[in-house]
Amino acid sequence: MDSAKEIWEKALGELQLQVSKANYTTWLKTSRGISSQENIFVVGVPNAFVAEWLTKRLHSLVRRTLIQIVGRDIDVQFTVYNKEQIQNSSFACANQADGGTSTKAKVDRFSPRYTFSNFIVGDCNRLAYAATVETVENPGHTYNPLFIYSSTGQGKTHLLHAIGHRAVSSGPKVAYTSAERFTNEFVTAIKQKRVEDFRSKFTDVRIFLFDDMQFITDKKQTLQCFFQIFNELYNNNCQIVITADHHPKDMAPLSDKLKSHLEWGLIVSIQPPDFETRLSILVIKADEMKMPVSDEVLQLLAKRTWQNIRQLEGALIYLTARAKLTRTELTPQTVDMLLTSATSRQQKNPIMEIVADYFNLSVEELTGKGRNKKTALARHIAMYLMREEDNCSFAETGKVLGNRNHATIIHGYRKIATEMTINPKLHHQISEIKEKIHSNKASPKKC
Repeated sequence: MDSAKEIWEKALGELQLQVSKANYTTWLKTSRGISSQENIFVVGVPNAFVAEWLTKRLHSLVRRTLIQIVGRDIDVQFTVYNKEQIQNSSFACANQADGGTSTKAKVDRFSPRYTFSNFIVGDCNRLAYAATVETVENPGHTYNPLFIYSSTGQGKTHLLHAIGHRAVSSGPKVAYTSAERFTNEFVTAIKQKRVEDFRSKFTDVRIFLFDDMQFITDKKQTLQCFFQIFNELYNNNCQIVITADHHPKDMAPLSDKLKSHLEWGLIVSIQPPDFETRLSILVIKADEMKMPVSDEVLQLLAKRTWQNIRQLEGALIYLTARAKLTRTELTPQTVDMLLTSATSRQQKNPIMEIVADYFNLSVEELTGKGRNKKTALARHIAMYLMREEDNCSFAETGKVLGNRNHATIIHGYRKIATEMTINPKLHHQISEIKEKIHSNKASPKKC
């Protein structure tokens, strides 16, 4: 097998074709492959700021690239390295002799950034927070299953990882998986005729955490397998916690029987953060980054309307990076100027951000060269909506979507326009995105 260094060099070659030259030079060029075990690949970066940026902006793209190279499902972690750590690559995730079933391996699966202690509680998420704390303190007895839903970037995954950390430290065996990973492993199990082995992985867990359920709603076999595992775990009094972007009753492809099962316990939503919550998040984030940012600047940032917490944190990271690189002081005036400059393109094309957010993608992925099924669909929908909602020309749309040619945009537009008439799910998705577009901007600007 190739070493972590060799694997990462191959990955960098692929990533260089998928991101802009500026982003590659700034964030990826100085990275190193540190270690690779069965399900975790560790990438070393020169400082915590780079690790934070890559985790937030390119994690999914890097993970997909690594999966294609190594030929199996694998997660990626970004960590700060030094020369000694490169020489001794076992510092982050020791290769477990038992295949990764020890307590140490479980802890490594949960992000150290997502704990109960650093989850900011406000009116927008108080009920969800209280419910998750109660489930981990009394698993299987109070709220089972617990179903948390919200739009992207509001803290659902943070709460799942926080449950994982608390559960591991207190003893119960916990299993965490995203819908994407669950699907990939299930498909592999089918190919290898080891479906029963796959299902048996979950038989003796006490807490089962399942993230982003919306991604399996249209996969009949995967959904059936999930339903069987759900029933077995529930009958064994296992605590089940599920997240999604919609209430179960609004997830059209789900059967009435599964919807009913999901409603047995407690269903809670997380709303976009209010001003006080946004300000608290910024204060803590600035402190974590050890960046001196005035209260006046933080309040200015918090007063802006952000669709989700990731965007809020991303704005702070962007501003502090600009201040550090240009050696300028962050004042309300410079912040306003920088944010206006950074968001001007998105303000002209809000559809880009909304479509990317709906499909849990970054704008960079939408405009990049990735051709997986989800990204291609999102890109075609953006082409269609920019024409229908903003009356953009095909040439203008192509320029915004990564300088794609006129014929490509026409093809994407016609594909969606035709399929909408025969595909109820696609029609429903576009209707939901249109609602977000109309509510996001009272006076939407044109291209």
